[in-house]
Amino acid sequence: MSQRARIPRHIAIIMDGNGRWARQRHLPRLAGHRAGTENIRRIVTECAEQGVQYLTLYAFSTENWSRPSAEVDGLMRILSDFIDRETINLHREGARLRHLGRLDNISAELRQKILDAIELTRHNTRITLAVAFNYGGRADIVDAVRELIALGVNADDVTEKMISDHLSTRGMPDPDLIIRTSGEWRLSNFLIWQAAYSEYWTTSVYWPDFSPEHLRQAIHDYGQRQRRFGGLSEES
Repeated sequence: MSQRARIPRHIAIIMDGNGRWARQRHLPRLAGHRAGTENIRRIVTECAEQGVQYLTLYAFSTENWSRPSAEVDGLMRILSDFIDRETINLHREGARLRHLGRLDNISAELRQKILDAIELTRHNTRITLAVAFNYGGRADIVDAVRELIALGVNADDVTEKMISDHLSTRGMPDPDLIIRTSGEWRLSNFLIWQAAYSEYWTTSVYWPDFSPEHLRQAIHDYGQRQRRFGGLSEES
């Protein structure tokens, strides 16, 4: 296997543990979420330096709306602040921004900020940063099916490729490696269609403390694995 093949083309990260990180430090949960956003740029930078072409971050799920309203409102402010603070920096680093998920339920002001950031960076090619915000894997599939129905596609003509082409990740390769911080072992409704043959890597480290060194370890471990996609290994 070449060194190039050992680098995942697409890494997806479930950024988990912000609240527990804050609790350990006797801080409010929102302090953990804010610390988590401050960690994003260094991981994006490290991914780009490692040659990763796509990075997807799970920031806010469709289920997260059920959290206390004060926390939800705080998360919206944190995302808004992140866009204001980091869009230009990410643009300078050659990152192309994408949004995965639905834009409904988000305020008109925040929705416009998201769209403006996408427009500003749309020609960048160094790395694509997809932020899954108001995203759910099941909702993603439902939306794709609804689009196909609206287009008048006959049920017998539906293919896996058609569904993939109508997901919010259309045009992106499926994730090669999914990382979850905080030690949990579940997808939590994240990229459930796209993750069919992804490799998984988890660490007990909470997201605000997840470092470039942890990322390099995950990439190294990924490079030691054999991906068979349902087939047999070369040894077999």
